[in-house]
Amino acid sequence: MLIEFQNVSKWFPHSTGRQLFRTHIARWFGKAHHKPFYALRNVSFQLEDGESLAIVGSNGAGKSTLLSLAAGLTLPDEGQVRVNGRVAALLELGSGFHPDLTGAENLVLNAALLGLSKRKTNELFDPIVEFSGIGEFIDDPLRTYSSGMVMRLAFSIAIQCEPDILLLDEILAVGDASFQEKSREALVAFRRAGKSMLFVSHSPAAVSHMCDRAVWIDHGAVMMEGSVRDVLDAYQGRGVMRQSQ
Repeated sequence: MLIEFQNVSKWFPHSTGRQLFRTHIARWFGKAHHKPFYALRNVSFQLEDGESLAIVGSNGAGKSTLLSLAAGLTLPDEGQVRVNGRVAALLELGSGFHPDLTGAENLVLNAALLGLSKRKTNELFDPIVEFSGIGEFIDDPLRTYSSGMVMRLAFSIAIQCEPDILLLDEILAVGDASFQEKSREALVAFRRAGKSMLFVSHSPAAVSHMCDRAVWIDHGAVMMEGSVRDVLDAYQGRGVMRQSQ
């Protein structure tokens, strides 16, 4: 298996807003007893080699927290997360990019973070830029890019660097129609190459087209795991899936 979640829970402090000084004092001396907010609770599943797995659920269900754990951006408070293989994650627009660096500099930096050597990065530089379609702007600072341009560069780096596992969080909802189609074709080729993907989307059509199995989570807990059709039927039966067609 490439990814395994074993009884994983992740919690956060319930209140993150402004608090009175006496509240902080009480916490420091162990006198404050606020129940934590569980973003994930006792979640278990596996992603096998060559498999594409969808994570479905309403907003706030814990999907993005799950992907952050799989990417190693945060650690579980309970349970274990095991990942075998090189991971490329597209979890948030522009994540891992620096706005003051040029597109080219961000490309090189992100390739290094994915574990590519300088030689391999040089080999892939032109194909990445060509796929992104932003060649004339590649030496401009990222802060001058539109959100669509940032997404195109991020996706191009991730897909051209050929990771073992690709993590996607609704990222393809950004960008023009032609690039979305180009991205879908690249993901199909990625799957045909026997690579694995963990995919979050609100689109039933995208989930059905891209994934073999699905996990439905609600309020941080696994409600159902199984074939895409069975899970979507159960999820949509609750009236929470947005129709995309």
